[in-house]
Amino acid sequence: MSGRLNPRQEARLKRKKRIRIKISGSQERPRLSVFRSSRHIYAQVIDDLNGVTLVTASTMSPEIREQEKVKGKIEDAKRVGKMIADKAKAQGITRVVFDRNGFMYHGRVRALAAAAREAGLEF
Repeated sequence: MSGRLNPRQEARLKRKKRIRIKISGSQERPRLSVFRSSRHIYAQVIDDLNGVTLVTASTMSPEIREQEKVKGKIEDAKRVGKMIADKAKAQGITRVVFDRNGFMYHGRVRALAAAAREAGLEF
């Protein structure tokens, strides 16, 4: 890899940098970080003060892969949002800071956030 990114990736990374200056996860209120690729979506609940990932969920998780296939990536994002919220609540986490990671709050990112809110996470 030559180290050069396409302009869209560069713009997303600039947005990500601006966002991360303003938000940080703590033990009381960890950061819910979302990453989406062209095929999958990943979510992590992170305690930035200790540098620890507390909970993870993605479309690659065995729990999601074992479920019946659904049509569309937005439906997958909703499943991941519900799963991350359930796992977080099991560890006693109810309040988080949402980190969209430079992605637009639209489509799959918004679907994941809405599903996590419906499942009981507060942000």
